[in-house]
Amino acid sequence: MFATALALGCGACARADSAAGAPPAGLAPAIPVVASTNVYGDVVRQIGADKVDVVSIISDPAQDPHSYEASTRNQLELAKAKVVVENGGGYDDFVRRMLRGADNSSAQVVNAVEVSGKTPDAAGEFNEHVWYDLPTMGKLGDRIADALTKVAPEDGAVFRQNSETFKDKLATLEKRTAQIDARHAGTAVAVTEPVPLYLTEASGLVNKTPADFSEAIEEGEEVSPQSLRDTLALLTGKQVDALVHNEQTTGPQTEKVKQAAEDNGIPVVPVTETLPEGEDYISWMSSTIDALDNALDR
Repeated sequence: MFATALALGCGACARADSAAGAPPAGLAPAIPVVASTNVYGDVVRQIGADKVDVVSIISDPAQDPHSYEASTRNQLELAKAKVVVENGGGYDDFVRRMLRGADNSSAQVVNAVEVSGKTPDAAGEFNEHVWYDLPTMGKLGDRIADALTKVAPEDGAVFRQNSETFKDKLATLEKRTAQIDARHAGTAVAVTEPVPLYLTEASGLVNKTPADFSEAIEEGEEVSPQSLRDTLALLTGKQVDALVHNEQTTGPQTEKVKQAAEDNGIPVVPVTETLPEGEDYISWMSSTIDALDNALDR
């Protein structure tokens, strides 16, 4: 991830995806929801529709949840929230810190990592980027529907139906990863970070990147010369069929790796940690699966 924290206090940025205006006369006010990133904010909107007012704290690709420093405006929004959606797993710890500071113990808190049921492996390693795990996102849709229903029981049927619609769309995406698996199971790929691994694993692909390389990049630490050489060798030796590259993490090492892939005719599949402008979660994942499929079919 980025080596330095970005101390951003831009209320307009944080509220960029919030619904505007008061509800029409006779309608209940929208449920105030705070999500740590616009990925989760979008899922809340798909479940809650016009019955939620969503603020996503991080919506700018230049912002890094691992090192984000919250603003006073963020804490104010959390103080008013009825539902809070966080990733968890150490990814966005600022949410819990701010929620405690906001003295809001009544909010329904949905933690995506807890919903996933995933735990660290035998070595204690854990990939917290669970939004790239489609089954987890289906469970999350149901959990968000439950949380919203606790706030507005009269709209529970709407929330549950919207969650079913969301899961139907996810099922279509899961069929597509299964199709990649059927054609490319066991195909070797490299990654610049662990971010996309749930998706590549669901597609039957095998990550050959040295663990210390991708972990160092994720943590903003120095990559050892040997680890960099080993990673570059995967590309110069054409030992992998694609490089999955996190566009939100750039630096000399990842640029060398990306350039090595391009120089050796290995497709580069871009991924991000927040929603690109103009995309929702489903279209974003669909585009990423398309890019991965096209790269492997080259």
